[in-house]
Amino acid sequence: MKKVAIIMGGYSSEYQISLKSGNVVYQFLDQNLYKGYRIHILKDKWVYVDEQDNEFPIDRNDFSVTVNGEKITFDVVFNAIHGTPGEDGLMQAYFELLGIPQSSCDYYQAALTFNKRDLLSVLKPYGIKTATSYYLNQGDEIDEEAILKTVGLPCFVKPNKSGSSFGISKVKTKDELAYAIVNAYKEDNEIIIESFLDGTEVSVGVINYKGNITVLPITEIVSENDFFDYEAKYLGKSQEITPARISPEMTAKVSAVAKKAYEVLKMSGFSRSEFIIVNGEPHMLEMNTIPGLTTESLIPQQAKEAGISLTDLFTNALELALNK
Repeated sequence: MKKVAIIMGGYSSEYQISLKSGNVVYQFLDQNLYKGYRIHILKDKWVYVDEQDNEFPIDRNDFSVTVNGEKITFDVVFNAIHGTPGEDGLMQAYFELLGIPQSSCDYYQAALTFNKRDLLSVLKPYGIKTATSYYLNQGDEIDEEAILKTVGLPCFVKPNKSGSSFGISKVKTKDELAYAIVNAYKEDNEIIIESFLDGTEVSVGVINYKGNITVLPITEIVSENDFFDYEAKYLGKSQEITPARISPEMTAKVSAVAKKAYEVLKMSGFSRSEFIIVNGEPHMLEMNTIPGLTTESLIPQQAKEAGISLTDLFTNALELALNK
């Protein structure tokens, strides 16, 4: 039986959502194949948490843990950390150095996709459409006229490297721009400001399933709020409709773009890409490589629609990692 370290938590605002995802993975692991260990990776501690919520410190030299005098090492890691250090390449590089297989993409792909600006810049030459954007680094002069001339109003101000809609603002008037920038800088020292795309928002999961790159059924996002913000994502303020209410032709078109991005980037593990369809053309917003895995999350919804249970989904991810 393989020992699986399920890493969860992280150092970002998303850590609580990550703990939920990690616990779902733990709950649905195939008990005949794997013994799961919940590992909390937090700023102040790395610990194994047992069934009684006792904590045992992780030895970061070899990613082992000693419980009642017995040293435990792991055959494989299931990465359920949203945000840093699980989604930006840091944990991937650490496990690569230790020679421990892990379920997500490799460290370069993680770092690239976590940076929205760099991701979209790499994909544009392949014909993948994006919103018009303007970039700021903390400390840059803020030229509001130049920003609005480039992206127009309304526009979105986003942290460049952040997830779960933390720090995102929809700016409708010039007066709101300065506050939105300050708000985004609370999450990251780089900002991406994008033109508003008025269209149908969809989320597309792509996985390697049993050796084949597979596009899962597409989810349509209908937010009750102004956009798919934190409330819409996690507090029920949105409708998530799987399969999306788009034509078979558009389904094929969006699926092809999502698959192309996965292949161009030489991805492995999970990916969930967000698109807005404008005038019959899908425009990519971002790609998540450690998407939410709670029972309500989009990838599990899409897998269910495809006839893939959570246990199958997690087994597939672990077997691919073990056989890389």
